Amino acid sequence: MKIKCLIVDDEPLAINVIKRHLKGFDEFEVVDTCNDAMEAFKVLKHKNIHLMFLDINMPELSGIDFIKGLDTKPLVVITTAYREFAVESFELDVFDYLVKPIALPRFVKTIDKVIEHFRLLHSSPSKHKGNNDYIFIKVDKKIVKVFFSEILYIESLKDYVRVVTQYENLITHHNLRSISKSLPSDKFIRIHRSYTVAIDKIRSLEGNNVEIEDKKLPIGRNYQKKIKKHILKEGNIE
Repeated sequence: MKIKCLIVDDEPLAINVIKRHLKGFDEFEVVDTCNDAMEAFKVLKHKNIHLMFLDINMPELSGIDFIKGLDTKPLVVITTAYREFAVESFELDVFDYLVKPIALPRFVKTIDKVIEHFRLLHSSPSKHKGNNDYIFIKVDKKIVKVFFSEILYIESLKDYVRVVTQYENLITHHNLRSISKSLPSDKFIRIHRSYTVAIDKIRSLEGNNVEIEDKKLPIGRNYQKKIKKHILKEGNIE
């Protein structure tokens, strides 16, 4: 399967650099290129895009605001001349952040990670189906059954995740995005680019933290409104 790409940048030269870098990889197909976010909205609506290279400083709508306006988004790699937006970008769950001018070795490192991401996605933990109350994950050389009711939270460790349960910690070679998709959305919620938590294990919410057992976990700035709204709704609190 080809990884279908969209390049969004108001600089034609920057678009050409990415296209040239991608030529060495048979796994990728550049489906379209756009010079602004509004044009990209239309492409995402009508075409199946797996990976988007996105500039930040663009006319009308910045790359950051563009991401915030997407209900669902492909894998996003930011390409920008500005380092200062990195933290905010990663809080929006972007896959990687490339600073222009993009050196080929750094680009190749990102592409290798993208290829590995999609490889893992297609061999991801068993999807939640029907009334199943568990998933299977690979831990070292074993396949381990993990019951949803035992999971406290899941923490991102770059190319791995730590599944923290009531009984043990399990390290598996997946990313937080893919494993979170394997969990039922009525039982788990993403609170940070590094954390997904079990809703029924949340003991309290104070400031920008949730407490699970004796552990305080941060709520990312871009998740705060969603988390508080969800918890208040669950508790029938006005």
